[in-house]
Amino acid sequence: MSTANTSSPVIAWGGKAVEDVAGNVSFTDVMSEDLAKTLQTKEDLSQWPELTAAGMVDEASGGTAVQETVSDEMLAQLLQLQFDQEYDRALGKEEAKYNGTSKVGVSYSNYRKIPKGSFLDEDSDSFDDEEWDKTHKSWDSFESAEKESPTIPKSGYAKMGGEIITKHDTVITGRKNACKAMQLEQLEIGDGGGFDMKLSNKVYNKLKTFSHQEQKRAARLNDKHEKATATMAIDPRSRLILFRFVDNNILERINGVISTGKEAVILHAEGGNSEEVIVPRECAIKVFKTTLNEFKTRDKYIAEDYRFKNRFSKQNPRKIIHMWAEKEYHNLTRMREAGLPCPEVVLLKKHILVMSFIGQEGRPAPKLREAILSTAEVDLAYTQTVSMLHKMFNECHLVHADLSEYNILWHEQQCWLIDVSQAVEPSHPHGLEFLYRDCTNVSNFFQRLGAKDAVSPAELFSSVSGFSVDGLEADVLSQIRDYERNEEHLTVSHPNQKVYPFDYCWQKSQEARVQQQKLDSQKEEDLSEQEQ
Repeated sequence: MSTANTSSPVIAWGGKAVEDVAGNVSFTDVMSEDLAKTLQTKEDLSQWPELTAAGMVDEASGGTAVQETVSDEMLAQLLQLQFDQEYDRALGKEEAKYNGTSKVGVSYSNYRKIPKGSFLDEDSDSFDDEEWDKTHKSWDSFESAEKESPTIPKSGYAKMGGEIITKHDTVITGRKNACKAMQLEQLEIGDGGGFDMKLSNKVYNKLKTFSHQEQKRAARLNDKHEKATATMAIDPRSRLILFRFVDNNILERINGVISTGKEAVILHAEGGNSEEVIVPRECAIKVFKTTLNEFKTRDKYIAEDYRFKNRFSKQNPRKIIHMWAEKEYHNLTRMREAGLPCPEVVLLKKHILVMSFIGQEGRPAPKLREAILSTAEVDLAYTQTVSMLHKMFNECHLVHADLSEYNILWHEQQCWLIDVSQAVEPSHPHGLEFLYRDCTNVSNFFQRLGAKDAVSPAELFSSVSGFSVDGLEADVLSQIRDYERNEEHLTVSHPNQKVYPFDYCWQKSQEARVQQQKLDSQKEEDLSEQEQ
């Protein structure tokens, strides 16, 4: 029996096999990532021998950088490596900013300090060759396509291969349309130049129209997102104003919604320690709705109010909302100065009004409609409401125009007036009509509750305004409208007191000035005659 030579194995067809220098390596080891990484590291070390010599890279550890600084030279090289990495990061950001979302981009790889994909490159793991090829494939493809297409001179035609080709040639036009289609936004066409894509004018025009429509749709969605409301009426602009109130210590905390209505949302907040304004301990924030404009009859309360007449613009709803908030601010201030029980105004910012809170410990005072009143409290509430109507009309020269049991709060045995943004002066063309409507709401409500002193709407209107009316509701309204039309109630706010509007006063002043000039000229003539 003969034994085979183990050092030199014999193959079946004769001869000796190749010696296994590196040892047997399985297919799994060949396909492993660790082996590929080790080979790549050795190749990098062969290209960067100075790093190994300086001790910055440990070859035995697989090419990992050594963090120990045993000499000043090594420290300097480590610092230089960090500077290079920072420079490459800044270069990458500049490249991304320049290219943006374009399908064709430029590369700054030649200007990098550290080669792309090197083991010293921080972004080597995130680098995707496939994405890079995808970005630049279309550019190379269309370069080749442009080389195949002839350049048409200004004359509009060119000769190629014995044929006359014009600028309207279908092949040239199709390639140009394909190139322009890849530039369209909101469309992912892909690598159209890789297979010499051609698009007819009809197809390109449809793609172009679709792209423009998608851009407009995206703009609308973005605008809708910016104006979208949360918590009833709190859009991003309103939230920004509220955040500034908190940042400026005007408000300490905003707790949430306490009431909602057709025109505004009321929030409860805790007052801050601002040095600019005096803020009560509890505040009510009235945020007028700007996007969901449910109260569409504002114009009749503003357009004919001489305080806001010249500033009214029906084409700009946001300005109308700001004017509406300013109107309530002025009305509350006037009522507060006259001693009427109403919230105290703290601050006005665009369409947000900060007022004192009517309630206690975060619990708002109930509306007169929801309050549980005894018989004595019903009589007391009626007396107070009628007194407020008299005082508001005769001293404040205002008509609430929306007075009802829903706009009167009952707190500490006292009626409080709220929601006066629509209040107008009696000189308004429909001022008396609004007053009669308020008297009707008050009279009907308290008559249902059984107030002993409650009178009819016509009697309450006559006692408040001083105008005598009689008959049914339709007859009374007809008398009021005829009076406002025939007697020109615009210049009269009270039968015993005339308040003229600006135009009338300006006309009177001009007439007085002309009369004074005539008198002065007459005096000068008399003096000249006496001297002669």
